[in-house]
Amino acid sequence: MNTLQQRRQFIRNLVLGGFSLYLPACKNTSDKKPTVKNLPPPKTKPEIEKEVELIEEYFESANVLFLRAKDDGYIKANTGFNLRVPKNPKIIALCKNVDGIVESIKYAKQFKLQVGIKSGGHSFEGFSSNNGGMSINLSLMKAIEWIDENTVKMESGVILKEIYDVLLPKGKIVPSGSCAGVGIGGLTLGGGYGLFSRELGLTCDSLLSLTMVDGQGNIHEAKNNDELLWACRGGGNGNFGVIANMTFKAHKAPKTFTRHLFKAYKLDQTRALDLLAHWFDLTAKLPTSCFGAYVLNYKTLTVLITDMGNKIDTIRPLLTSFGDKMDKTTIGEPETDIAKSLKRYYGIQTPLLFKNACAGLYKGFTDIEKPIAQVVDLVQKNNGLIYQVNTLGGNINTPAFEAVSSFPHRAYSYMGELQAYYEKPEKGEKLITAFQKIQNIFTANGITAHYRNYPDIDFKNWDTAYYAQNLARLQKVKRKYDPDNLIRHEQSIKGGK
Repeated sequence: MNTLQQRRQFIRNLVLGGFSLYLPACKNTSDKKPTVKNLPPPKTKPEIEKEVELIEEYFESANVLFLRAKDDGYIKANTGFNLRVPKNPKIIALCKNVDGIVESIKYAKQFKLQVGIKSGGHSFEGFSSNNGGMSINLSLMKAIEWIDENTVKMESGVILKEIYDVLLPKGKIVPSGSCAGVGIGGLTLGGGYGLFSRELGLTCDSLLSLTMVDGQGNIHEAKNNDELLWACRGGGNGNFGVIANMTFKAHKAPKTFTRHLFKAYKLDQTRALDLLAHWFDLTAKLPTSCFGAYVLNYKTLTVLITDMGNKIDTIRPLLTSFGDKMDKTTIGEPETDIAKSLKRYYGIQTPLLFKNACAGLYKGFTDIEKPIAQVVDLVQKNNGLIYQVNTLGGNINTPAFEAVSSFPHRAYSYMGELQAYYEKPEKGEKLITAFQKIQNIFTANGITAHYRNYPDIDFKNWDTAYYAQNLARLQKVKRKYDPDNLIRHEQSIKGGK
């Protein structure tokens, strides 16, 4: 049986199985939108074959819309945040609910299509899509439901700004990132950190339960001590199945949020390194309510310190001492409008060209003391490169969180990040070459642990870099829920033997 025959047989099975199918009445070349006709269940063979023929051209069930490259809506659904890594799947499955995910998986299994999963589409390496396979798109699944005042259930297509819009007016928050368009699905499944994580833990530490469709099309509910829930708390990105929804503990939102900002300009290498060492000293003494970032952009340094606990009396001496070394210091005042404060960090929300990746996890400055001069030299010779270090640690390191999650890197208190932005592809070549040189320098100096949500396609030992001691256990979960490796991307977990 050839592929066309297989497809038609699959569609016949859908028809005979009683799915409600909706088709455009005809192709309309006018400006008017095509009307939609509800076809009754066919009862005769000719009627079945006629419906199959129509579905071959375009088909949508009550649960999912399948799009091909020539269909309206394909380009919009296919666009990811990073234009550097375009992908062109044969089919985009625009799912409306859990049943739509089941239908999509069964379709992909029938035609042996590799499956990628798109929540917000912010994968740095475009892992949410593929070439020639199926991309399961969850962007229509945006329901947020309060279970009680401290528990909230979200579908995986919800993005962060939508979460903040719903939770903050109720005085609640789930610790997550700050980029407005990031999907809660991908964020949580890789760990998820941000401005509140040192106080409240990673996003996955607030995950209480989930619903997943596995690589066979079976639905699973994971909660309590389930191995699947353990795996999805830090190890679930595009590995075991499609996460339809997740239930979180909702924390009390802070009453105030304060930002402190420092700037230094026209830095030479010596001063950039000196300020980095002082930044590590500063952040090691911060309370868990504070987050810190060192951002070296060419020859300009920006240092950000945020505080969700109004600890200004505690940290003022630290800030003053550090500010004396910088060119410009802004000590902030507590802000009570948390929603307004967070919007400052929403970032660019339209697709762009860039290369971002984790540049290693560190326990302190001594981990990078040997290679960091070479790194800073390359950043300062390549305008457009950014080297950033963010604080982890705090309550992320809580043993109780570590015991029930697959996120393996809680012993590290800092995360490095490399970024390269450019407007035209040809201008990115030089930056990406320098980018890779920096990554090679870190690797050669023993910096090999990395954050899964900031992947780099060029990591040679990416599986141990992301999952460390938990890799074998995660491979076992993969074998159980996706034995045929239907759901995969360039750096997805393999089931192994």
